[in-house]
Amino acid sequence: METKRRTFLKVGALAALTLAAGGGIYRYTHPSPLGRFALDGEAKAAIDAIVPAMLAGALPADPGARLAAVTATTARVHQAILGLPLAAQKEVQDLFGLLSLAPARRLLAGVSGGWAGASVEQVGVFLHDWRFHRLGMLQSAYHALHDLIIGSWYADPSSWAGIGYPGPMKELA
Repeated sequence: METKRRTFLKVGALAALTLAAGGGIYRYTHPSPLGRFALDGEAKAAIDAIVPAMLAGALPADPGARLAAVTATTARVHQAILGLPLAAQKEVQDLFGLLSLAPARRLLAGVSGGWAGASVEQVGVFLHDWRFHRLGMLQSAYHALHDLIIGSWYADPSSWAGIGYPGPMKELA
């Protein structure tokens, strides 16, 4: 079956309208107080799934310590987002809103189930695809996630030893 250009454009327009409507519904049903970022259940699940994929070699091997490190990093990501200007918080909220919607999550991230059931490999593929995507918007979203997670991980002094960083100079501390 050969796809015609007109059919392709109609399907694309319908998909864009569906995503926009889904984003509007999500924003209506998940209002954030005073416009500040709200780490709701699905956004937290997304961060909890992305952290192990992004920090694969840096996390502890012990399952208990690994879970504690992921939980602490998620909390630091949340604090980092709250430190951003309100406009940037809104953009991050929109990103997590998009990743929370099942159709968008399936289409853009390739995660068919919820974030809680996503494997590290599945999330790694999604991150790799966004990092090298031809659309600059998805590359920017990847870099935002990368900077938030890596920055939050290395903000904790206990993670400095892994990269050989001795900490700030005592004269400056």
